[in-house]
Amino acid sequence: MWRGRRGLLRPSGCGVEELRCRRREQEAALRKARREQQLVSKRLLRDEATEEAEGGRVVVILGEAQIQEFLRLAQRGIEEKERERALVSLRRGLQHPETQQTFIRLEGSIRTLVGLLTSNKALLQLEAARCLHELSHSEQSAVAEACLPATSYLLTYLSGHSSDFIELCLYTLGNLIVESEAVRRQLLPQGIVPALAACIQLGPGLYSSPAHTATVTTWPKAEPWGSRGVCLVPSLHHLQVNNALLITQGALTTLGLLLLDLAAAVQRTEDAGLELLVCPVVRCLSNLLTEAAAETVGGPMHLQDERVLAALFILLQFFLHKQPSLLPEGLWLLNNLTANSPSFCTSLISLDLIEPLLHLLSVSNVVSVLVLTVLCNVAEKGPAYCQHLWPGLLLPTLLDTLALSDTEVVGQSVELLQLLFLYQPGAAQAFLQQSGLQALQRHEEVAQLQDRVHALQQTALHG
Repeated sequence: MWRGRRGLLRPSGCGVEELRCRRREQEAALRKARREQQLVSKRLLRDEATEEAEGGRVVVILGEAQIQEFLRLAQRGIEEKERERALVSLRRGLQHPETQQTFIRLEGSIRTLVGLLTSNKALLQLEAARCLHELSHSEQSAVAEACLPATSYLLTYLSGHSSDFIELCLYTLGNLIVESEAVRRQLLPQGIVPALAACIQLGPGLYSSPAHTATVTTWPKAEPWGSRGVCLVPSLHHLQVNNALLITQGALTTLGLLLLDLAAAVQRTEDAGLELLVCPVVRCLSNLLTEAAAETVGGPMHLQDERVLAALFILLQFFLHKQPSLLPEGLWLLNNLTANSPSFCTSLISLDLIEPLLHLLSVSNVVSVLVLTVLCNVAEKGPAYCQHLWPGLLLPTLLDTLALSDTEVVGQSVELLQLLFLYQPGAAQAFLQQSGLQALQRHEEVAQLQDRVHALQQTALHG
């Protein structure tokens, strides 16, 4: 509807390209920090009910002889219960790092565990998988690499029918991916990307069809070994193993559809726990949109459905009332959707979403920075976009943010005002009439803001 007309204005001094470059550098640093924080985390599943039933015993470090005996009983025990008890004892021992190191040094230990994982006894399979899960949580890459013989089987079981088992395999694979580059190199040719993509595709088909409407009220709860819904969490959390391949396989579209389903779900249920699925979906979609790989295969152009914006705002409202700490996740996605897409910026305006966005400025400084960054994304698209931002609530809102002491919030406010002054006739004059220069003066001596404040003052006074 509106197109950014870059080049119509030729501002001197602090121009729009300089503003854009500076903001992109800041976002790149933040994005790198966010990715590193998200991808190094691991997940440890333990059945608390089972632990309590076992008496909550203190973990005992197992020696070589004990490990070998448990493996022998698990493999050749006379009764299945005896074999299962041996694996349970082994699993408990593997909660200790020293036992993990001893275990991987023993010749044939992993091979025996893989044999039990692939047996035709469901309980033995589950306990063997739990043993592997304990190993996957080790902080030693050697332990993760010792589990390599099991990865192809864990991938195969992702297409199974047991939610408990799928969840366990997903979390185990996710932990192994985090710990070892060797594991990542092996999992890619083994097909982890299509396997995880298939797990994601369970979402829209499973939850949006009329036949499964009731499933929405059972989305992830704090159950010991989870449900099929929560199986998506680790797969989404650790999905960024090959972004280009994921995007070519339609991951952006699939995640967009899942976002629509989630927005519909939060409107018709009060079920606590939905954020456990919403957060990784939002985060994964956001990460895919920011990757350089996304740009080489079309990136955001693969996600053009404006309903995604409407769904995202429904989720932002949900976060605001139920889980405000997750608002930055949703706003980071909104930032990535609008950063390089005039069409999403257009939708933000045509759907009347600017005012709801401005109302979020009062939540926190972190939220304010992200809201202002999104508004900068819109403003930098050109005069036509700035015309629809101005004046409304924007000027009094920005004057309020200039009264704050947080340098990041003030800095983003200054960036937005600079864009408005460059592109929107009359904005600078209105700013001056509303005592804008006085609001800026309190920040003239702040080292991080001095240059930008001075540039804005000059633009306001001299154009």
